[in-house]
Amino acid sequence: MEQQTRVIALGFFDGVHLGHGALLRTVAERAQALGAVPCAFTFDRSPAAALTGREVPLLTGVDDRRELMERLYGIREVIVAPFDVMRQMDWRDFVKQYLQTQLGAVHVVAGHDFHFGYKGEGNPQRLADLCRELGMGCDIIPKVELDGITVSSTHIRTLVASGETERARQFLGHPHVLSGPVVHGHELGRTLGSPTANLLVPPGVIAPGFGVYATRVYLPDAVRPAVTNVGVRPTVNQNAAALTVEPWILDYEGDLYGRNIRVEFYAQLRPERKFSDLQALRAAILENADQTRAYFARLPR
Repeated sequence: MEQQTRVIALGFFDGVHLGHGALLRTVAERAQALGAVPCAFTFDRSPAAALTGREVPLLTGVDDRRELMERLYGIREVIVAPFDVMRQMDWRDFVKQYLQTQLGAVHVVAGHDFHFGYKGEGNPQRLADLCRELGMGCDIIPKVELDGITVSSTHIRTLVASGETERARQFLGHPHVLSGPVVHGHELGRTLGSPTANLLVPPGVIAPGFGVYATRVYLPDAVRPAVTNVGVRPTVNQNAAALTVEPWILDYEGDLYGRNIRVEFYAQLRPERKFSDLQALRAAILENADQTRAYFARLPR
């Protein structure tokens, strides 16, 4: 049986931002022309964290990276490789034995700063030269800038961490996203008339800065606007420690416990703050609901 041929984008793709999009669009175009499968190759953990030994909070976990690449750019297959194995591989073997022979790559696409293989000895120039020798196609994509700033996961992490989700959306090309299962909380929202779905943040993934956000929540059967609180709930939690992400899904009733949802962050409505009492908190939440409806009513479709 003849092996399926692939066109493969190479990178970590944290956040799947506009720079990554330039690679992924090229992959889709090349794959269509060659009759091959458009693919992306990524790692199971952050290369920067593995190489420096320092924790690097991520914009997206593996599942969100896969979903964004498939939904936004038409990638049909995402290959998740163990970084600790790949970092020991000779860069030539990575291209010839792994990409070409094992995966059936006929064309690869990488960014201007892509390094790979043992001690990072593989670089864009070496990749292009070896692909030429092997009869494989290769595109090296230059850096992408927005307003004179290089689009990078590092810059976008800073924006998200400070609550600047509207600015982050410009660099991402889509809203910052968190997804995961809904878990049981303290159900205080029900007593306030604003029942929330409590989302578990994937391990190692960054959440937006503490505050209240206008968001969209993608449910198994619907898409709804939501008022989403990110923080430690200082008004009701005297021993605040655990981070919570709690969307109040507007105009929705249903049991979501155990089901996966996706939350897309559009704009911060206000920072998280401690209110004098629950009535003041409830009034603020209702105002945030009105602000959220107004925000999406004027947002271009």
